[in-house]
Amino acid sequence: MRYLGAATEAVPFWNRIGAFFRYPFHTDPLLVIAICTLVPLLLSGNLIGLIITLVLALALLKYTYAVIRHTAEGHMKPPPVAVAFSGSGFDIVILQLLVFALMGGMVAAAAMVGGPLLMFLALAFVILALPASIMVLAMEHSVMAAVNPMNLAVLISRIGAPYFLLYGYLILLTLASGAAQEFALTHFTPGIARTLAGFLNSTFTLMLFHMLGYLLFQYQEELGFASDLQDDEQTGEVQNRDRTRRFDADIDMNLKDGNYDRVQSMLKEALKRDSQNTLRLGQLHQLLTARNDIPELYRYHPRLLNMLADRNDGDGIAELLAAIETIEPGFRLEEPELSVRCARCLYQRGHYKPALKLLQDFHKRFPDSNELAPAYLLVAQALANGLGQWEKASAFLNFIKKRCLNHPLHEQIDVFLQQVENREPVKGPKASFSVQE
Repeated sequence: MRYLGAATEAVPFWNRIGAFFRYPFHTDPLLVIAICTLVPLLLSGNLIGLIITLVLALALLKYTYAVIRHTAEGHMKPPPVAVAFSGSGFDIVILQLLVFALMGGMVAAAAMVGGPLLMFLALAFVILALPASIMVLAMEHSVMAAVNPMNLAVLISRIGAPYFLLYGYLILLTLASGAAQEFALTHFTPGIARTLAGFLNSTFTLMLFHMLGYLLFQYQEELGFASDLQDDEQTGEVQNRDRTRRFDADIDMNLKDGNYDRVQSMLKEALKRDSQNTLRLGQLHQLLTARNDIPELYRYHPRLLNMLADRNDGDGIAELLAAIETIEPGFRLEEPELSVRCARCLYQRGHYKPALKLLQDFHKRFPDSNELAPAYLLVAQALANGLGQWEKASAFLNFIKKRCLNHPLHEQIDVFLQQVENREPVKGPKASFSVQE
């Protein structure tokens, strides 16, 4: 079984023409269009002005490609303004230029090999496959995938006849955009005409790219992926799905199919979105442990140890520390509080030597830490109660008595020292419930 997302609920794109025309007039795309269209008109024609104009043009193109992916993922509202001007993602424009160059090269090569007839056939295919190529590039960010004729032919065949209907709409929108810009250039003064023409060109481009993204969303089942409606305008008509159950189902199916790399990538991506998700962290810990992927265990060890300490899983902590030791001998934590928490869990499960190793030279590594007294009390308990080394336990208790004068544990040290002297288990004084008169 495979999760279908909203594939069975998607409204056919030919029934959403009005929504496509409204799309550029949301706040975020309007701001992007306004910035990228109006700012260049206010700049002088010097080098700095040309550079800023070029950067804004790239930002607008980047935003249009983000629209395809955003829509294909089920978002019917435009992406935020920040998408256009963030520092990453501008490579998509370079990739598109490479795609155009390679397509031109393919047509030229066809002319050289087969003459005008083969050139015409190649040109016809390139023109027909251009929307498919744009969709593939926006989703996969791969030039080779976007120019591979077999890849494009498969995409077109899977969508079927609606692809050609979409193509007709794209041609009509392009002609309408050209006619509107021509009208502006003919009937207005040059300054107003250029502004209006740029605005219209950007608006129609966003409509086109939103339509391409919606086609991917509508035919997601045929194209092999699943997306839910995230923020559709008619949210009342769409049932809310439990995305956690879907994610768990995907993990379960991939595990049964032996796709362990895929599961690991899914869990890591989930933790990028929610770094404190203990469910996903626990699943990743189980998977990495089963695969004996020690480098990845080391990479995630702070979060994993915090999770295991929260669960009081001393055995899990001991196993993880032993694994890390194989690639980093002498490993010790750099967080005093986490060190004490893990050592306490180890002590409670009888892992005395790992607990002692974790707290070794604690006063040298963290001289000003408030955890110094609890750490060395744990050391004394492990030495006395676990290993029967009473003299060493007494030495650590005397260290606390001398160095940690202001810590609340200080007033109990004499009781612990008496317990060590009597060879009794080192533990806190018994609670008293008597009421003083």
